Amino acid sequence: MSPEQFFELMLEELEVHTEMQPYYKFLGNKSSWHFRRNYFLERLRYIKTYLVDGNKDKRAMAIWDCGCGYGTTCLFLAMNGIRTFGTTLEFYFDTIRKRTEYWSKYGDTSLFTCTYENLFDNRPAPGSFDWIIVQDTLHHLEPIDQALQIFHDSLKEQGKILSVEENGSNLIQRLKLFKYRGNKRIITFWDEKLQKEILIGNENIRSLASWDRLFVKNDFHILPGSIRYIRYYLPVHYKFASPERLLERERSIQAKKGIRREYFFFGLNFIAEKN
Repeated sequence: MSPEQFFELMLEELEVHTEMQPYYKFLGNKSSWHFRRNYFLERLRYIKTYLVDGNKDKRAMAIWDCGCGYGTTCLFLAMNGIRTFGTTLEFYFDTIRKRTEYWSKYGDTSLFTCTYENLFDNRPAPGSFDWIIVQDTLHHLEPIDQALQIFHDSLKEQGKILSVEENGSNLIQRLKLFKYRGNKRIITFWDEKLQKEILIGNENIRSLASWDRLFVKNDFHILPGSIRYIRYYLPVHYKFASPERLLERERSIQAKKGIRREYFFFGLNFIAEKN
């Protein structure tokens, strides 16, 4: 199943599972619809490139989606015959079960299993996974060095982490987050299900250079050819050009190093490989 096909079916799902609409805002403001669609699809296309197109023996892969949220990425992979194990601490965990019922009409949802647990409480056995997905998750993991060591131990030889993150160098996002949380980058919250306090990164986004230093420190290396910046244009730009044309321009800009790529793209994707 292509990202585009998945997206169309997900729009129908949002009409059924209305509790997801505040998070996936595709049925809200029409003026930002193409902006949100482009961003969603570019992220999913990136995942497809490495986990669907780039792997011949899909059933043999072991993939852990750490911080799987609503399970959207895992469901997309299941629709493409790929097994994933997801973990989450999100309050909407129970919605995942309803989602698997919906998607079972289009593929084998038994390929996706999910548990509610804290990364630091239940470490996987050493060498368990070929891939670990961290989508909008790395900036929440604290202590980050300890988290990366757990990932390192959990991966097989030459195992990889696929990261889909916010770009911590983005000037607009940095200003927005500073107004929201100041310099309070690490906080604790009370988890009702686990009945304990959890340490968490408070939207603790980082630049590519910062991530690179952390991964090197924890015995990984970021693959240069995997680095992708996404979402440069703001919703207002979609009033003056087609979404296809804007996407084409974004891809062209991100392909060249420079100020626009480093400081004005919202999203940052990369692959880190275990040394």
